Order: sequence, then structure tokens, then C-alpha cells
Amino acid sequence: MSSVERIRDELARAARALGAPEPIEPLLERPRDPQFGEWATNYAMTIARPLRKPPRDVAASLLEAMNLEAAGVAKAEIAGPGFINFRIDPGVLARGLQVIVAEGDQFGRRNSGEGRVVNVEFVSANPTGPLHVGHGRQAALGDAIARLLEWTGWTVDREFYYNDAGAQIANLSLSVQARIAQLAGREAVVPEGGYHGEYIRELAQRYVAEHPADVAGADLDAIRRFAVRELRKEQDLDLQAFGVRFETYFLESSLYENGMVEKTMAMLDRAGQTYELDDAIWLRTTAFGDDKDRVMRKRDGTFTYFLPDVAYHVTKWERGFRRAINVQGADHHSTVTRVRAGLRALGLGIPDGYPEYVLHQMVTVMKGGEEMKISKRAGSYVTVRDLVDEVGRDAVRYFFLMRKGDSQLVFDVDLARSQSEDNPVYYIQMAHARLCGIFRVGGIDPGSVTGEGVDFAQLALPEETELIKALLDFPALVAAAADSLEPHRVASYLHDTAQKIHLWYHKAHVLNEPEEITRARLLLARASMIVLRNGLSLLGISAPERM
Repeated sequence: MSSVERIRDELARAARALGAPEPIEPLLERPRDPQFGEWATNYAMTIARPLRKPPRDVAASLLEAMNLEAAGVAKAEIAGPGFINFRIDPGVLARGLQVIVAEGDQFGRRNSGEGRVVNVEFVSANPTGPLHVGHGRQAALGDAIARLLEWTGWTVDREFYYNDAGAQIANLSLSVQARIAQLAGREAVVPEGGYHGEYIRELAQRYVAEHPADVAGADLDAIRRFAVRELRKEQDLDLQAFGVRFETYFLESSLYENGMVEKTMAMLDRAGQTYELDDAIWLRTTAFGDDKDRVMRKRDGTFTYFLPDVAYHVTKWERGFRRAINVQGADHHSTVTRVRAGLRALGLGIPDGYPEYVLHQMVTVMKGGEEMKISKRAGSYVTVRDLVDEVGRDAVRYFFLMRKGDSQLVFDVDLARSQSEDNPVYYIQMAHARLCGIFRVGGIDPGSVTGEGVDFAQLALPEETELIKALLDFPALVAAAADSLEPHRVASYLHDTAQKIHLWYHKAHVLNEPEEITRARLLLARASMIVLRNGLSLLGISAPERM
């Protein structure tokens, strides 16, 4: 049990002894200024009213009822209107390093999910071209969210939803058909709203090679099937280059082929939530929080995107996913309310707030002080593979994750390629490599460092205390990032912790010191390696031993 957990347990026990009302859930936080100790709480202030006592009196009673020694507290002080600051015994604090090295790759994991299943859908790009940088940010974000959930005990199903039906696929087919005609020496124009990248010419060439009987491109349906199949393969290669995998691939076209769209329409009609107006069929989404009712079937008999979206999420519910998370671009903001409204209108017991949405802003790519807008291959945009080729997978992943998803992101290619302290991913990886170098130079197996026989009092430098505190905060950081679905918290934590490691590395000598000091600092070095490696793995980033 960590020091903060022991303090929390003692606070809860003391609060019950004072007659505090349930639920008793003391909150402890790191003080902004280290001079106030390692942990602080305003809990006395939150229970003062029900106990009908002044907050400072409640704080004093809590401290009197607590076994501070059992909690590893060296000193506790009441501050201000009723805050309690706790100072941890340095030896007790340092002993937490033994827990880190004992748990190793498992340090930071929790089982709050208890094995329950969760569907995380992300990327879900139309199979109309290579993945652009917006898809890349979404891939990094979705994959990191999935990893965080797995680390906290959830069974995650990563899902890619292929929008392989509709107007965009029709334009793709016509675009490839026009290029096939041009290959045959005939005049043909790519349709308005069509696709112009070099990859369309490549598709046309490959189609002709595979279908010699249709060199004129007369079979539009065959062209559509071929183009979708080949571009799905291309997108899979993009994702492989980015280190992202999926358990499930779901085709939009299957919703039409198996009748799920029509079935959902009929269910909504039976629920009494539809009506006809202007030769179109509408759903009363305003009854479920939408700002206006939505068209499901247009005058020409075709469906809007709204209905298959609802049908698709019905399949998630029917597949047993009582929790579903969609990671999508900010341009999908308007779909949140309407999809949830459609699901509630069905009367299937699907709760409000299902599915959960994580929306992200787009990415601006800068190189040489100018915005990169065009890929040589895709034509109109920068692809994920362009970025990976430019700066490497690790840098792309970190830069996509270092800001909160709903904030604008400027991707600086020059910075991502630089080997300097200004490059955050290089800075973090260098911290790990430096720690590995200590063991390599000393000819010491990191696995042999367990903390046995360590004099923890030797870790008394302020830089050591601050680093130890940061390392021990890792499990709580992971839990909070998973609860909020915010991987950027891990990225920020890693950068802050790397800074503490670099400061300690320059201040404290590990090797060629008295044995008791070397032994203690080797333990701190190994614990730091473990935490950096675990944190980087949560983001899908490597932890190199040499740089």
C-alpha cells in the first residue's frame, strides 16, 4: 500500500470515529509548493458542516484520531481555514521504490474495470484514400485510450468502422473509372467531388492489370469493389506503419446487406417516434434533447447518414457492449446528440450518454516555417505515412498526444526531427537511455537491483525526494487519465518526470560513491527506468536503451 493510500485509510477511519456521514472519500492532492509537505487535504472543511464544528477544530480532531506513524507521516500541520498538510518520513517515501521494482512492468496497473468489455471505435475513415494527419491524431488518441483502459482492467475491443457506402464511394468509383478511360486513350474527366491523387492513377493501373477483360472500365460495380478493397489494404499498411491494430473491422455496407438499416427504421416507427413531412420521414429527436427533428429517409427514398449511424450503434449494444467510446473529429460534434437521441427513441433501454464521445481538433503540419498541405501521393493533404517517414513513429505518436484532444495542434516537423532538449519525446527517451547507461557503464544487471539492504535515508537530496514523489504518483496518474479518457496527461507526466530525472542525473553521482549511496541510487535509477518505460508503452512509444 502506498503512503497516500495509508493516509487516506487513516483519514477515513478517523472520520468515521468522529461520526462523519457516508460516503467517506477523503481527497488528497500534491501541494503546489513542496515546502507544505507531500500531501494535503481539505477534507476537514468538507465534513465540518454535517459535524457542526469549525473546520480547524475538525482538522485537529482528525489528526488526534489518526495513527500518523502507521500512515508513514513524519509531521502533520493544520493550515489556513482547515487544510491539513502531511509530511512523509523520507525513509518511508523511498521504500515505495521497492514496490516499483517488485511490480516492474505491472506497476501502474489497476483492475477497476474488472474485466468488463468496452468497445473503442476510432479512425473509421472512408476507404477513399490514404489516411491523413487528422486520422493519425485520431489513431494515436484512440489507441492510447484503449491502452489506458486495458491498464485499468477493461477488456478492450478496438473497432474500425469502414464507411464503404454512400456518395463518397460512388465518387471514388467514378474517379478510378475516369483514370482507366484515360489509360485507354479516351477523354474522360474526374467528376466534381471526385479524387485526384496519384493513388487514383495507381488504382486504375492495377485494376486494368487485374481485369484485362475490362480495359475500358465499363464495369463500375467491379471498379467500386476493387477500389474499396485496395484502399482498405492501403489504410491497413498506414496503420501498421503507425503501430495501431484493431480487433474488429465493421463494414457500413453490411448494415444494408443484412437489413439492419430497414430494421432500425421499422423499430423507430413502431416506437411511435417517426412522422412524414414533405415526402420525407423524420424522427422526433427533439423529444430526446436535440435542437430539431432529423430526417431519416429523404424524398428520393435514400437514407441520410443519421439512420445507419443509429443502426450501427444498435449492433454495438446487441453485441454486448454496455460501454462504447467513439473517438472522432470535432466535425462530428453535431452527431453526438442525434445518435444518442435515436438510440433512446428505440426504447431498448440504451442509456443517455451512450456512446461516449471523445472529439479532437485537426492538425496543422509545419515544416521550414511553412504549412505542409500536400502529399506527393495523396495530392490534396499530408498523410500519416508522410509524417512517419519524416520523423519516425515515436515522434508522431507523442506529438499527436501531447495536447488535449479538443485543442488545436501544430505539428512542427523540424522540432520533431531535432535531437535536442526542446524536442519532448527525444528529451524523455534520452532520460531513459541515460538511466540505462548507468547500469551499462557499471556492468550491473538492472534486474539484480531489488532494494534489499538499501539504506533509504541515503536518498536525501531534494532532487531525489521530488523524483521519488513523481514516480510514486504514476498509478494515480494512470487511473485519472483512464477515467477522463485523456492520454495527454500521461505525455505531460512523462515530460515532467524526465525533467526531474535529468536534474537528478546531473546533481547526483551513482557509481564510484560509497557503497550505501550507490546501492540506494541504483534503486532509484531502476525505478525511474520502469516508470518511464511503462508510461511510454501506454502511448505506444519505445524506450530506447541508447540514443
